[in-house]
Amino acid sequence: MNVLIVDDNEAAADLLQELLSLQDHTARCTYTAQQAMDAAAVEHFDAALIDLTLPDFPGTEVARRLRASTAEGTPKLLVAISGFSVHDTGGHAAAGLFDHHLQKPIDIEKLERILAHGL
Repeated sequence: MNVLIVDDNEAAADLLQELLSLQDHTARCTYTAQQAMDAAAVEHFDAALIDLTLPDFPGTEVARRLRASTAEGTPKLLVAISGFSVHDTGGHAAAGLFDHHLQKPIDIEKLERILAHGL
């Protein structure tokens, strides 16, 4: 599975990329919302892991734009990654936009189950 990682914490994103590669996935890291949108415009991704708090615009807006896109390579599986719980105000804002929500630190086994089963 080809995964787009969107997180302004570069060390966390890079580590997640490494962990995914150990699980036989390919992944590309982006560190801003705009970088993510640019990457999704030119590369096919099966899934996107999107931090809710990004420096240029919120991860929820990235999800909205990806959901609205008709581009062939747009990821169909969207996973929110956040320090917020799904029940917090920040996590609640993502409801309906994402297929799954993972709270940081990410449980890599849970992420692998999500990726293995897709939607």
